[in-house]
Amino acid sequence: MLKGISKYLSPELLYHLYKMGHGDELVIADAFYPGDTMNKLVIRADGIGVVDLLNGILPLFNLDSYVSNPVQMMAVPSNDTPDPEVEKSYRSVIDQYYPDTQPIGKIERFEFYERSKKAYAILMTGETTKYGNIIIKKGVITV
Repeated sequence: MLKGISKYLSPELLYHLYKMGHGDELVIADAFYPGDTMNKLVIRADGIGVVDLLNGILPLFNLDSYVSNPVQMMAVPSNDTPDPEVEKSYRSVIDQYYPDTQPIGKIERFEFYERSKKAYAILMTGETTKYGNIIIKKGVITV
């Protein structure tokens, strides 16, 4: 165990967060997401929710300030009912660390899948809320 590192971050996840470069994307996926179908690199965080993982990752990981939406969520289709608390809970964590971040962008489901294929990795969580998938883009760490 390391001081100052969230208990929700596994050694494997820490390793890959470190290896990611500026502009690389991490998909933080809900428990229902077809992660293994979408990307060769899948990191497991079974039983852990997205909010807890964001709280562990964001103190270590600058969001990309050179793009308009460094945080994207899967859009809820028009024939389904969104739960505004999901985005609100994610935004609350983002605002703790990066309050000036642009609003969370929305990506249509199949476009989100395509983007996942190009992401650095997919982090599979235990999140069970519908449309709980989010993409964060790594930025430059300023010294």
